[in-house]
Amino acid sequence: MKRRGGGGQSVEKIKPIDRETWQPKTKLGQMVKSGEVSSFEEVANSGKPILEPEMMDILVPDMEVETLEVRTTQRVTDSGKRTKFRVLVVVGDRKGHVGVGAGKSEELKPAMDYAVRNAKKSILSVKMGCGSWECRCTNPHSVPQRIAGKEGSTVVTLKPAPRGLGLASNSIVKKVLGMAGVKDAWSSTTGGSNTYNMAMATLKALDALSTLKPAPE
Repeated sequence: MKRRGGGGQSVEKIKPIDRETWQPKTKLGQMVKSGEVSSFEEVANSGKPILEPEMMDILVPDMEVETLEVRTTQRVTDSGKRTKFRVLVVVGDRKGHVGVGAGKSEELKPAMDYAVRNAKKSILSVKMGCGSWECRCTNPHSVPQRIAGKEGSTVVTLKPAPRGLGLASNSIVKKVLGMAGVKDAWSSTTGGSNTYNMAMATLKALDALSTLKPAPE
């Protein structure tokens, strides 16, 4: 099932894996399949890396994916020009879980598949709240405090916003926040405008909320 996202991109539901036929290769994956580990938070608290994206299909159901960017590069070889696709996507359940990933391939479909797998492996749990002095409600609709994330030369700063404002952000930041489930927030971006850096800086800002690291003044 597809629906249109911001900027005209389509948002797709991620088809879950067949739990019965999946053969996990790691101890953590085996624990997820058996039900011994039954929530994403248990995985996050374990400190172990997510090496098998299939775990997220089980622990974070109802995930969606939206394409942030598709780029092509060409290289001249002895046999002629070779084209490669580079795809950047964001995945999430709009309920506090989000990830960003990139993938490359000589064909678009495999590049998309690699990007989705990498995004699943980067999924994190987002701490939401209402840190707006204009609102002061108890609903987790925004970010709890001002926070920033940096990737390369790009810095994305997120600020709490009152309920009903929406996402006052550029299209890339808005897609990452929306997939995480953040409904209201102010944001500003400084430095470069590279799409990958912008998406990853937003993800890092959301990750920093778990320890409530203050943003630089």
